[in-house]
Amino acid sequence: MTIFLFLFAILVATVAEPELGQFYTTISFLIGGFTSIIAGFIGMKIAVYTNVRTTYECAEDIHKGFVVAYRGGQVLGFTLVGLALLILQIIIIVYKSMLNPQTQDEVTTMFEVISGYGLGGSTVALFGRVGGGIYTKAADVGSDLAGKNVQGLPEDSPDNPGVIADNVGDNVGDIAGMGADLFGSLAESTCAALVVASKSDLIFHPDAIYFPLMITAAGIIVSFLTTFLATNFTRVTKDNVERTVKYQLILSTILMTAAVIPLIFVLPNTFEINVFGNPIICTQWKAFGCVAMGLWSGLIIGYITEVFTSNQYAPVQNLAEACCMGAAPNIILGLALGYFSCIIPIFCIAITIYGSFTFAGMYGVALSALGMLGCLPIALAIDGYGPISDNAGGIAEMSELHPSVREATDKLDAAGNTTAAIGKGFAIGSACLVSLALFGAFCTRAKLTSLNVLSAIEFSSLLLGAMLPYAFSALTMQAVGDAANDMIKEISDQFADGKILSGEKKPDYDRCIAISTKASLRMMILPGLLVIGSPLIMGTAFGPKAVGGLLAGCIVSGVQIAFSFSNTGGAWDNAKKYVEAGEHYTKKITDPKTNQKILMKKKTECHQAAVTGDTVGDPLKDTSGPSINILIKLSAITSLVFGGFFSKLHPL
Repeated sequence: MTIFLFLFAILVATVAEPELGQFYTTISFLIGGFTSIIAGFIGMKIAVYTNVRTTYECAEDIHKGFVVAYRGGQVLGFTLVGLALLILQIIIIVYKSMLNPQTQDEVTTMFEVISGYGLGGSTVALFGRVGGGIYTKAADVGSDLAGKNVQGLPEDSPDNPGVIADNVGDNVGDIAGMGADLFGSLAESTCAALVVASKSDLIFHPDAIYFPLMITAAGIIVSFLTTFLATNFTRVTKDNVERTVKYQLILSTILMTAAVIPLIFVLPNTFEINVFGNPIICTQWKAFGCVAMGLWSGLIIGYITEVFTSNQYAPVQNLAEACCMGAAPNIILGLALGYFSCIIPIFCIAITIYGSFTFAGMYGVALSALGMLGCLPIALAIDGYGPISDNAGGIAEMSELHPSVREATDKLDAAGNTTAAIGKGFAIGSACLVSLALFGAFCTRAKLTSLNVLSAIEFSSLLLGAMLPYAFSALTMQAVGDAANDMIKEISDQFADGKILSGEKKPDYDRCIAISTKASLRMMILPGLLVIGSPLIMGTAFGPKAVGGLLAGCIVSGVQIAFSFSNTGGAWDNAKKYVEAGEHYTKKITDPKTNQKILMKKKTECHQAAVTGDTVGDPLKDTSGPSINILIKLSAITSLVFGGFFSKLHPL
C-alpha cells in the first residue's frame, strides 16, 4: 500500500488543481492514507490478541467472552475515529498557518486541498475492502467446498488446510477493510461539509465552520458512555446477545440526538448556503434536523438489516426451512430476500436526502452523512466484535476444547454475523450520503450549476455510471471464483493421499495462505483501475458534466446492489447457522415418508443446501457488496480532487 500511495501521490502532485494546492493536496493524501493504514494495523493487532482471550473467557462464561470480544472491537472504533478527528484538526491548523487564507476563495482552496485527506483514506479502503474481500472469500469458499462439503469436516477443523487462511481473512476484510471504509466515509463527509460551508456566509463565523468536526467529537463522548453502560450494566446470556447489541444502537442514537442540540448554537441564527448559484436560508434547527435525519435513518437501516439477516426473525428462518427442499429454493428465496431488504433503507435515504437538501442544500446532505456516522465508534465496535467472535470459535475447534465452548462462541458468532451485516448497512447508507455530499463539493469546485439529463453527454455518462457497479461486482466475484478454484485444487491435492485424515501428517497451511495473498494482490488491480480510472478518463476526455453524470449513475445504481448483495449473503450465512443449531423443526415442510416435521441439523441434505447458499453468499456479503461503497466514494472524492483539472481542460 505504501508503494501504491507514493505512485498515486505523483499523479496527484502532477495534475491536481489549483497550482498552489498541488503540494498541499499531495501531503493531505499521504497523511490520510497512512492514518488509515495505522488504524487498520492497530485493529488487526488487537483482534489477534482478543480472539484467543474470548475463547478462554467463553470456557467459563459467555458474558465474559462477549465483554472481551466487544472491547476488542471498541479499540478499533475509538482508535480510528480519534485518529481521524485529531489528525484532520492538526492538518487544518497547520495549513491555516502556512497558507494564511484571507479571502473566501482562499479559504475554499484550503479546504479543497485538505480533501486529499479523504482521498488517501478511501484509496487504502480499496485495498482493505476489495483485496481483503478477495483474500478472505477465496479461503472461505475453497475450504468450505473442499473440506466441509467433500470431506465432511466440521467448521474450522484443523485438518482443513484452508482453515488458517480463512481465519486470517476475517481480520483483513472485516477489521482493516471495514475500518478503512468508514474512516474514508468520516473523512470525506467532513471534508465535503467544510468545502461547501466555505462557499457560504458561515465562513465569517470561525467557530461555526467547524460544526462538522464538533458532531464527530460529540459522537466519541456519547459512544464512551454507551459502551461503558453496555459492558458494565448488562448481563449477556446465550439468548440475548443480539438484543444487547441492538440496545446499544438505540441508546447511542438517543444520546447522540440530545448531544447535538447544544452544538447547533455555535451556528448563527440564520445563515445562507449557496446551492448551485441559488441561496438557501438555513437556521440552527434546520441544521439539527439534517443531522437528526441521518442519525435516525442509520438506526432504521440497522434495524431493517437485522430483521432480514438475523436468524431470530422469520425471513431467515423461512430461508433455513427452504433448504430442506434443496439448494435451488434456498438460492432463489435468498436473492428475493436481498431485493426486498433494499426497499425501506432506500426510502430512508431518499427522505433524508430530500429533507436535508431542502433545509441546507449539499451542506445539509453532508451533515446528514455525519449524523449517520455520529456514533461511528459504536458501529465499528459492533462490526469488529463479529470477526473476533468468529475466530474465537475457530480457536475453540482447533484446540479441541469442550463442545460447550464452541456452543458459546457460535452464539456470539451468530450475533456477530448480524452485527457485521448491521455495520455494512451503516457503511452503505453513509457511503450513499457521503458520495452525494462529495458530488455537491465536486460541483462547487468544477463550477457546475446544473446537470441536464436530456443532454447527450450527461445522459450517456449517466448510463455508463449505472453500469460501473455491475462491472465492478463482476470483476470482484470473478476474482473470488478464480482464487477459490486455486484453493480447492490445493486443498484437494493435500487430501489426495489420505494421510491428513488418517493423522499421518499435518496440513500445509502456508501454501493456502500464499494462494489467498497472491490472489488478492493480483486480482484487485483491475477493480482498482476501474474505480480510479473511470472519472479520470471521463473528466479528461469530456469534462466536468460527463463526470457529474457518471457519478450520479454510479451512486444510484451502486447503493441498490450493495444493500441487496450484503443482506442476501448475511441471510444465507445465518440460515446455515440456524440449521447447524440442530434444535429447530420445520414449520411448513413435512417428510413425505414419515409425514413428520423435519429436524434441521448438521450432516443432512438440508445442511448441505444451507452450506451451498452460504458459500454463494460469501463473496456477495464480504467482497462485492461492501466494495461498492469504495466504488461510489472513491470515484466521487477522485472527481473532487481533480475537479479543477477537468474544468481547466474543458471550461464551461
